[in-house]
Amino acid sequence: MNGASDELLGELRPVAFAIAYRMLGSVAEAEDVVQEALIRLHRALAHGEQIGSPRAFVATVTTRLAIDELRSARARRERYVGEWLPEPILTDPGSEPEREAEMADSLSMAMLVLLESLSPDQRAVLLLRDVFDYDYAEIARILRKSEGNVRQLAARARKHVDERRPRFESSRRQREELARRFFAATKHGDLKALESLLAHDVVLRGDGGGNVPALARSLHGRNRVARTLLAWVGQGARIPGAALRPVEVNSQPGALLLEGEQVIGVWALDMADGQIQGIKSVVNPDKLRHLGPVGDLGRALSTRRSEETNR
Repeated sequence: MNGASDELLGELRPVAFAIAYRMLGSVAEAEDVVQEALIRLHRALAHGEQIGSPRAFVATVTTRLAIDELRSARARRERYVGEWLPEPILTDPGSEPEREAEMADSLSMAMLVLLESLSPDQRAVLLLRDVFDYDYAEIARILRKSEGNVRQLAARARKHVDERRPRFESSRRQREELARRFFAATKHGDLKALESLLAHDVVLRGDGGGNVPALARSLHGRNRVARTLLAWVGQGARIPGAALRPVEVNSQPGALLLEGEQVIGVWALDMADGQIQGIKSVVNPDKLRHLGPVGDLGRALSTRRSEETNR
């Protein structure tokens, strides 16, 4: 590829990834889709095809490939051990202008989980129309459907999402302050303070993928959730080099769970009305590899228990 082509593909990669990741909830699957879409664009240009809008070409190919991938992924996720959660990504706290709130909300773990309940076509239409601002005619062309059909898909998807749409704390300052108090309470083992930050019907979800210990099912209620979180933090404190590092996860407050410099988990917080409504804990190492060196949480806990037993 020549320099101009490399530059073009570099500019289009983030656009394609933004669509693919929201469609699939998987970094690895999204990267595969994006790579294939860019390869197809490069081949088309190399063969002298006249492409009026490379951006539209890549968006079209990315969406179609993501729909195909999502249909095959559904079967794999039905066999998944435990609860399936999206692969978390780290986002830049300074890169979210207020006008892009819809873009940020669509990236949240809570919204990605909700999007899982839509059909692949509904998911594509909703994202392309409401998040990426494509018009119905463009979406109809991308999906090879009539504009009327696309409008019906959008209406059904929007109705489903609006009935269940997660609420988010609108003020970044409020989110940051709530997160600061949350992590301070967990660090100091302050059950009362932690409970005061959690909504009455808070939900804790965990994803270990059968690879490491995780919740067998979601936990509900502030007392159960608070006690479980403090138990987890207590277990983690016995692992040498363990730490919680607050970060922004999918445009919402969260934290990396570390063993030294190795990632062993990610927490993502859902906040609204001045309280934490939900917490998602991803400890499946297969979903953390894109974040850096990955530790083995199961091994670390087992080793620490053996050491304490043999004392």
